[in-house]
Order: sequence, then C-alpha cells, then structure tokens
Amino acid sequence: MSVEPAEAAGAGTRWGRAVGSVPALVMLSLMTLLPAIEVGARHFRWIPSVPGSPIYVQHLTLWIGLLGGVMAARKGRLLALSASTLLPPVWRGPAAALAAAALASVASALAWASWQFAVSEREAGSELVPGLPKWYALLAMPVGFALIALWAVWRPGAGWWGRAFAALGLAAPVVLGRAAPESFGVFPLALTLLGLATVAGLPIFAVFGGFAMVLFWHAATPIASVPVEMYRLVASPLLPSIPLFTFAGYIMVEGGATRRLLRLFEALFGWAPGGLAIVTVVICAIFTWGGSGLTILSLGGLMVPVLIKARYPEKFSIGLLTASGSLGLLFPPSLPVILYGVYAQTPIDRLFLGGLVPGMLMVALVAAYGIRQGVQSQAARETFRAREAMAALWEAKWELLLPAIMLIGLFGGFGTLTEAAALTALAAVVVEAGLYRGMSLKRDFPRVTVECATVVGGILLIIGVALGFTNYLVDAQIPSRLVDWVKLHVHSRVLFLLALNAALLVVGSLMDIFAAILVIVPLLKPLTVVYGIDPVQMGVIFLANLELGYLMPPVGINLCLSAYRFEKPMIAVYRALLPFLLVLLSGVLLITYVPEITLALPRWLGK
Repeated sequence: MSVEPAEAAGAGTRWGRAVGSVPALVMLSLMTLLPAIEVGARHFRWIPSVPGSPIYVQHLTLWIGLLGGVMAARKGRLLALSASTLLPPVWRGPAAALAAAALASVASALAWASWQFAVSEREAGSELVPGLPKWYALLAMPVGFALIALWAVWRPGAGWWGRAFAALGLAAPVVLGRAAPESFGVFPLALTLLGLATVAGLPIFAVFGGFAMVLFWHAATPIASVPVEMYRLVASPLLPSIPLFTFAGYIMVEGGATRRLLRLFEALFGWAPGGLAIVTVVICAIFTWGGSGLTILSLGGLMVPVLIKARYPEKFSIGLLTASGSLGLLFPPSLPVILYGVYAQTPIDRLFLGGLVPGMLMVALVAAYGIRQGVQSQAARETFRAREAMAALWEAKWELLLPAIMLIGLFGGFGTLTEAAALTALAAVVVEAGLYRGMSLKRDFPRVTVECATVVGGILLIIGVALGFTNYLVDAQIPSRLVDWVKLHVHSRVLFLLALNAALLVVGSLMDIFAAILVIVPLLKPLTVVYGIDPVQMGVIFLANLELGYLMPPVGINLCLSAYRFEKPMIAVYRALLPFLLVLLSGVLLITYVPEITLALPRWLGK
C-alpha cells in the first residue's frame, strides 16, 4: 500500500475542501434566499420578485445533489448497506476493491447516459427560462457522475493494486454496451456481480443505478432513461425542501441549540423519576431532522456518560440512545415524510397531522420504559428549581420560535413547503449567528454548508437514481402483478396488514428509508386502494415500520451506527435493544390496527 507525503495529502485536502466549500456556500445560500424573497415580494410591494425563482431553486437542488455526491465520494461517505461490516477482516480489503470497481462502472455509465440526455436537450433547443438553455443545467449530471467514478478509482488508502482493480470497472460499461442483450450469460453475470458488490459495500445509489441500467439494457431500452427519471424528480416543487430543512438543522446544531434545549428539558423533567431518560428521548426526537442516526453520532458521546453517571445501567443507556435515534421520523419537518408525500401523491400537511399522535405515542412508550428503568435503578434526580427552569426557557426562547415559523409555513397557507423550509433556514442563521452568536459566518458557516451538502448529496443521489429502478418496475408491470397475487391469496385486511408489517420491518433492516420509499411505495399504492386503507394511514404505517426497521438485526442502520459510536460488538447492541424493540413493536401494532390514532386529528381539523 502506497503512502502519500503528508504535505501533498494536506494540500490535496485543502484543495478539495476549497473546491467544494465555495460552490456549496453559494448554492445553499441562493436556495435559501430566493424563496424567502418570493415570500417577501408577495406581502411587500417594495421587494422585487425574481422571475423564474422556483425553476432556479429546483435546478440548484440538482446541482447541490451532484456536488454533495462528489464530496461524499471523496470522503468515502456515500451511503451504503452495512453488510460488509459483518465480513471477516481478511475479506474487507477485497470487498472494498470490488465495491470501488462496481462504483466506477456504474458512475461512468451514468455519466455517459447523462451526457446523451444533455445532448438530446441541446439538439431540441429546450430552455429553462428565456435565454437560458436547459442543457447547461443538465451538465451537472455527467460532470458529477464522472467525478464520482474518478474518486472511486483514486480513493485514499487503496494502494496501486486496489486502484488498478477499481479502474477495470471503467471498462465494464463499454463491454456491456458492445454485448447484445440476448448474449448468453452476460445478463446473469452482471446481476451476480452487482449483488456481490452490494454486499461488499457498493453505495446505495449505485446499487439502484446499476440494477436499473442492466435491466433497461436487457429490455433493449436506452439507459438514458435513468438520468431522465432523475431529472424528472427535479420538476417537483417540493424536493428543494429536503436540503433546506436539513440545512436549518445543521445550523441549529452548530449554533449550540442542543446544549440550550438540553438545559431546558433537564430543568423541566430532571426532577421526575426517570427524568434524564425522558430528556434523552425528547432531545433525540427533536433532532431527528433527516432520517435517523445523526442523533446517535452527535448526542451519543454526550448523553450516555451522563446517563451512566446518573446510575442508569450502561446496557440500558446504549439501548435508549439507539432506540431514540429515529423517534422523530413522523414529526415536522421529517424529510422521509416529505419524500413519501411527494412520491405517493399524498398531501404532506395531512401526513404531518396524521403522524403527530402516532409519533407522540412512540415517544411516550420509550419514555415510559425509561421511567420504569429509572425507578428500578434508583437513578439520580435533580431538584426542581423554578428559577433555573425560567432561565433555561429564556435562554432557548429564540430556538423555540423556529418550529413556529416552520409550522405556520406548513399549515398556515403563507407559502409553499419549500418557502417554509427556506424561511426556517434563514431564521436559523439569524438566530444562531446573529442573536446567540454561537456560530461564526466567516469561520463556521462554510464548513456547515459543506457538511450539509455532503449529507444531502448522498440522499438526493439515492432519491434520483432509484427513480430509474422504480420506473423499470412500473414498465415491467410488477405492481399490477403483485396486486393480482395478493388479491388472490390474501382476503383478510387484518392478515394483509400483518404481512405488511413483517415485510416492512425486513425492508427497514436492510435498506435506507429514502431508497425504501422510492422502491416500495409504487408497490403499495394499488394495494392501499384494494384494501380500502386511507392513504395517510398507509403512509404513517409505512414510516412507523421503517422507523422500527432501523433497529432490526442483522444490519439496521441504527445498530451499525451505535456499534461504531460506542465501540461495542453488534451482538451487545442487539441485546441492549431487545426490550426497546418490544416496546416500539407494540406501538407500531397499535398504529396499524387502530386507525383513529392516525386519522382523528386530520379529521378534527378538517384536513
């Protein structure tokens, strides 16, 4: 294995950081400011509107997705299945080389397909707005995927043999393109290699992109269908809310919101039996902005030592943090809820209203178990002090106003979801950098934008590329065939829901939630109609099961993050989670079989 000089490596790191930080800073800033200007222009005549603003914001989402994907590839942070962590150490090097070769192959094929799509739009003379050719915006896709392919080959620490093997993947699309679809053995060989690479750690976006392109090739359909579907998603006016809400969350964390809110909830609940457990659950639920896992990494090192010091058992403390890492998935502004609403064509405001009571039920169940453990362990409790509670409330007053801005934007009819997200992000910057001064715009803001873009890029790549795979499923009439099979064999609605629970738990244990939405929702939509299930209830059932799937063996993402964060064997994390799994499973079953838990609030509010 070759080792590069430290000076050169440091220079490369600084160059890569500079190349990524400036565009990320510009793009996220424009995405935040343009919708906010549009809201202001509608209410104040002296604020000029920006013609074509929604179109610019939608295409900036495409660019930030590809830029973030490139930065995630450079840092080795593209989201992947975690099955490779179960391999013996001696196999991990070859597995990494296989995954890199497959990534180089898929990314280079996507770059070529994207280039063909851009050329076709140039020849058609399409324009985004008058005077701005559409194909200019589309260049982000071939350039981004090409850079990801290069980073897959020239990844740090691979050594010359690993890079040479990964470089072989660049030739795979050429070989596949020259082979006829009916060539004996080529199709099953390609599927087998992709399957092995998936287990070896191939990023999830490349899994879907690879399978989609091989299936389209086998069906004699142009592989440009994959980037076409990816671009079609950009036309959704709701998609930009995903990076904007994520940006707001990162700004709050960087500005010290977790510390202030932790002080507040400790002052309010620390006196109660199991009070510190309640605080842990509530804080984790609040900061589950973009799915799951980030709370485990960011709060685990803070909360677990505090819990242990308060006489909670270490096993319970680790289980509590791990189980709480996805408790906020049903609350605004949950990104999975937004994506589900976009993709299932279900009103997002109804989904958030429908998920509010089920989400609080899941939080209450985990908190109740924490209270029980606190009593059994005789955990330390704080004396309630009204002066401390008022001081903590006053300190956190501005951050407590941020959810009000978000909720008014979502449910008050003052703007679109994207505009609500932009106002939330802008208010977060003002609060954290201006009022609290917990974040420096010069020192911290560029770093936060890069980190946000890196995480968002990994998510948006999965969302965009997986659409190509789901488009193949629809073309192959798989959803309609599944409906016919289920109607023939499952006649009971109760039995169908039970089978659905089991299937979604398995999916959640093996697949990222964003990918699961894009793959499974097209299969579920027709079944929702067949069994007469309200679309909002189906959405909440779907998301609640996937929330629990994060905790399911063998490779639920929360399990892997917890084992990494607390440096514990996977089996130890399994044991710590078992009682929480049973508690949360009872909540999922209640949500599934008692529809009023989900539907009463939207019905009461006339939604």
